[in-house]
Amino acid sequence: MTSSESAAAAEVPRLHAVTDDEVGYAIDREGAADAVRALLVALGRDVESEHLADTPRRVADAYIEMLTPRPFTPTTFPGEGYGELVVVRDIPFDSLCEHHLLPFRGVAHLGYVPGNRIIGLSKLARVVEQYARDLQVQERLTRQIADRLVEVLHPEGVGVVLEAEHLCMSLRGVQVAGTRTITSSLAGTVREDDRLRREFLERCGVGRTEH
Repeated sequence: MTSSESAAAAEVPRLHAVTDDEVGYAIDREGAADAVRALLVALGRDVESEHLADTPRRVADAYIEMLTPRPFTPTTFPGEGYGELVVVRDIPFDSLCEHHLLPFRGVAHLGYVPGNRIIGLSKLARVVEQYARDLQVQERLTRQIADRLVEVLHPEGVGVVLEAEHLCMSLRGVQVAGTRTITSSLAGTVREDDRLRREFLERCGVGRTEH
């Protein structure tokens, strides 16, 4: 793995306690806790028991954490004439399936061919976090990340590949643990140039698969 591919490890987004000011929109913590409490009662659980008495608050706070990305500015710099593919791979992410409210988690591989600007490598991990901390489907998340990189950098090309395991598949339903879903979004020269497309996908570990 090259230094550029591993640079994102310098700043891996982690969940943190979220204040109301950080959320940026109206959050009714007490209402969310009441809703969790009502769900537990509807499922036949004793919410007055010692173990469950504070569970509604904990669950509400947990969902607020999982749905709130940290604000950041995607710092960019002059491109220094560099026109080859830059890849940062294996950026870990966690998100929530909007159909079951169960997590899906995996890694993101991001690549781009610079135009006039390059981006601080740790900020690529922040772009992933920005859209992963939401109620999501993996297909939309993949495209949102790619679109954001195009918007910020105006690059010659962009590639995004996400690999994730969805708990709505491994814990319920068909219950196939370990299954990973792979999605991609390619734009510009990474999509149109066969050599660049193959190079990007091979660096991501998906070989010569066409997307």
